[in-house]
Amino acid sequence: QVQLVESGGGSVQAGGSLRLPCAASGRTLSSYTMGWFRQAPGKEREFVAAISWNGGSTYYADSVKGRFTISRDNDKNTVYLQMNSLKPEDTAVYYCAKKRGPVTDSTGFGSWGQGTQVTVSS
Repeated sequence: QVQLVESGGGSVQAGGSLRLPCAASGRTLSSYTMGWFRQAPGKEREFVAAISWNGGSTYYADSVKGRFTISRDNDKNTVYLQMNSLKPEDTAVYYCAKKRGPVTDSTGFGSWGQGTQVTVSS
């Protein structure tokens, strides 16, 4: 069974950047669609971005389009979320997850990691 571990979170000022890795152990990620989600205090978990098994297709929430980039390195069994031009409203716990299915469908993800906190101050 695959285990996902997110890292790279921290506190940054608005306009700053962070890169979040999601590393997998126990099983290869190379056959899965991978996604990033986030949950802010008092809010529902929301979709952020997804990437197909070979990195050929990506899909983003409108709120992060043009600022965030999802990528993957199947040789390292790791998925990344590069976050630029961060805003205070990006503050949340960020999670990665996997599924078998289309990248443009934000449902069906599972095997959630423990999350990593991102805090953006104004």
